[in-house]
Amino acid sequence: MKYRCTISKKLALVALFVLCTAGVFARSASFRLAKNIDVFFSILQELDLYYVDTIDHDRMITGAIGSMLESLDPYTVFISESEVSDFDFTTTGQYGGIGALIRKRSDGLVEVVEPYEKSPADRAGIKAGDIVLTVDGVHVNSKNVSDVSASLKGKMNTEVRLRVLKLRTKDTASMTLKRAQVHLPSVPYATVLEGGVGYLYFSTFTKDCVEEVKSAVAELKRQGATSLIFDLRSNTGGLLDEAVKIVNLFIPKGQEVVSVRGRVGGEKKYKTDSRPLDVNIPLVVLINSLSASSSEIVAGALQDLDRAVIAGQRSYGKGLVQSVRSLPFNEKLKLTTAKYYTPSNRCVQAIDYTHRNPDGSVGKIPDSLVHRFTTRAGRIVFDGGGITPDETIPPEASPRILQRLYEKNLCFDFASRFYVKHDAIATPSKFKLKDSDYQEFIDFVEESGFTYETASSHALNVLTTALKGEKYYDSLAVDLHALSEKVKPNVEKDLWRFKDDIARLLEAEIVARYYYQRGRMEVNTLHDTEVMRAKEILLDEELYKSFLQKKP
Repeated sequence: MKYRCTISKKLALVALFVLCTAGVFARSASFRLAKNIDVFFSILQELDLYYVDTIDHDRMITGAIGSMLESLDPYTVFISESEVSDFDFTTTGQYGGIGALIRKRSDGLVEVVEPYEKSPADRAGIKAGDIVLTVDGVHVNSKNVSDVSASLKGKMNTEVRLRVLKLRTKDTASMTLKRAQVHLPSVPYATVLEGGVGYLYFSTFTKDCVEEVKSAVAELKRQGATSLIFDLRSNTGGLLDEAVKIVNLFIPKGQEVVSVRGRVGGEKKYKTDSRPLDVNIPLVVLINSLSASSSEIVAGALQDLDRAVIAGQRSYGKGLVQSVRSLPFNEKLKLTTAKYYTPSNRCVQAIDYTHRNPDGSVGKIPDSLVHRFTTRAGRIVFDGGGITPDETIPPEASPRILQRLYEKNLCFDFASRFYVKHDAIATPSKFKLKDSDYQEFIDFVEESGFTYETASSHALNVLTTALKGEKYYDSLAVDLHALSEKVKPNVEKDLWRFKDDIARLLEAEIVARYYYQRGRMEVNTLHDTEVMRAKEILLDEELYKSFLQKKP
């Protein structure tokens, strides 16, 4: 009761202050703000004093803040003190911990999904499929995965004690790990493909990521790359300054990359200010519906300056700039302060960012709302939502059964079983799943009791429900039953029908057990139709040039 009275007194003092100042602003918009704040605190006070149960002030106020910010845009957010370290990770790509990705299994156990190469977890011999039983003597199976993850993180050089059930031996091992600075690379994979085409996957715009890109491009050229695929697919962005520096690698000094316009501070132009790495190497930039923010700055600038062919699918459409403001008690506010514009003066912000396609991509935009712009060479480009590629490459359709196998973790679990039986495998580019191995996977899936619903059977079920509601079902029941039997999924048959797609996922999952993330990416790149099309463009000089020239 003493605590409740203290809260009430504090709220009363705040409300009194608001009331005293409200009169000063009675003739301005500030009065309405003061009035609303007064009402808010008065409601909180009444709840604190008279509500039937004890209220959680932190939860209520944090929820109110969240609702207030949601009414503005999806990117203006409150960052609580407990979330600051995770937010810092998004800008630095670094954190203190053991370097392992974990998940909560359906049986409640905490399983290691992936140890990062050369991390403390990796050096301690922790493997994907191992089970974490205790952290510093505390059993973790009753905790949610975010709490377990938080307990594994901490200041560098501090120790954490683990008890782990090993996948291969089924023995329980106790170990003490020293936390280190875990750095997730911005360039997790780069290689030289056939024909001297360099390929570089760029994952995030964190602090100093330009140095990783610069080193990777230089190394690819040293290995014989004469052209470059710069993969920004699913790169959701990051630091704007780093985006400008990335463009600067391929554009001469003094060129405008992006301009930022906000209510405070007017317009600010960002130009390249350093000597470029290579202004002549042929360049294809891959984007998709999840390429956002800084990725769109890079793709938009290179397109507007006719420096690269943009290929893939239309990007996400996030043309808003956020700034981070410090709040009391080590909390932060990330708020939208401006819009950015590419060199042709177009804003890629989606006209309606609240309604998107299921995959996150921008929906259909009426032609009347789209405006034309021109690149430096006079090519026509458009605004209205994201960067539209010069070469649209439809994404590969993923069979529904493959999605369900992945969601049920059956591919992961089979890879664990495979890893237990095989001490070593061929290199990522040479490893292939044998037919006998695939048959073993089919048996494994059937033993698990796996079932799934095809898109066709799902649509038929929806139709059946509608027909019953509209009293048409009885007259069509026989036909519907016959059709239902025809589209009913046959798991074993479908596992063989989609063998190529499923085997590719299995191979990537298995290879990752031996060669980490870089092995998984090597397998995926070998079968990537978008990468193959980008390579075709780069190997055909006339085709490449035609994309960058004004159409007659």
